[in-house]
Amino acid sequence: MIEFTHPYAFFLLPLPLVVYLLVPPHKERVSALRFPFFRRLADAAGQSPKAGSVIFKRTTFQNLAAIAIWGLLITALAAPERVGEPIIQEKAARDVMLAIDISGSMDQVDFISQNGERTQRLDAVKRVVGDFISERDGDRIALIVFGAKAFVQAPFTEDLASVRALLEQTEVGMAGPHTVLGDAIGLSIKTFQASETEDRLLILLSDGADTGSRMTPVNAAAIAAKEGIEIISIGVGDPAGTGDQRLEERTLKSISDAAGGTYYFAGDENGLAEIYARIDAQKPREVETRSFRPREPLGHLLLILAALLGIGTLALLHTRKTRRRAA
Repeated sequence: MIEFTHPYAFFLLPLPLVVYLLVPPHKERVSALRFPFFRRLADAAGQSPKAGSVIFKRTTFQNLAAIAIWGLLITALAAPERVGEPIIQEKAARDVMLAIDISGSMDQVDFISQNGERTQRLDAVKRVVGDFISERDGDRIALIVFGAKAFVQAPFTEDLASVRALLEQTEVGMAGPHTVLGDAIGLSIKTFQASETEDRLLILLSDGADTGSRMTPVNAAAIAAKEGIEIISIGVGDPAGTGDQRLEERTLKSISDAAGGTYYFAGDENGLAEIYARIDAQKPREVETRSFRPREPLGHLLLILAALLGIGTLALLHTRKTRRRAA
């Protein structure tokens, strides 16, 4: 399909005809010979002398070549483009941050798996969260793991397979034995600053109480809310535990309340899977669809053709003139 960027250029097509009809022919004074028997020569030739200049006429070939060259120039000025088939691109409209607790308490083998067997907390989390990641096609996902310190395991990306692989590689204690909820939220805020999307979601999963963050989790959640980050918190520990092993649900609820989110508690792997399925239903995948057509400019080809036609015409006229002189 051919389209013209400047179709109004075609209004210039009749310009040479307008000039031909309205502008008088060009005249020049030239040297001439005068002799006394000019009239007798005219009478002998049967011609009637007329005053004025001689106007040379173009041949039909010259006229056709001039019309073709002018048409090519105007068409090139209209900027023709070959337009291809539409290409649709989808861009993530939401950025989802997953913050996973991998402190020492996640090593507890007290979580009931979907098979009814007791399993390590982190192993159950990796299975459920891994499936959640794989089903978020269309979102950009980032992964933060935290213990005594928080680390960005995977920056925002649409490569969900890589994020899941990095999650599978995490082990209990890699980030230290303690739990720094506030620092994890703070690192999430910093990571979100590079995000260009307005829809931002942080899913925070922990099984313990905050044990030494530089900023309290609730204050960090309030800052996140100002940055437009919604926080959904999930507790997977033992609310009846003691010390660092105790799940402090009140803190997790306060975090979600401060950032406009929701708190969930999962007592086993089935419950955790239901929570992530509920989140997936409440926060469906969002994409921005953009469509464009590839365009290939063709104006330069018309200019080349016009130049070749002009050069060819001049060459042909020169050849004819040379032959006539030789004859």
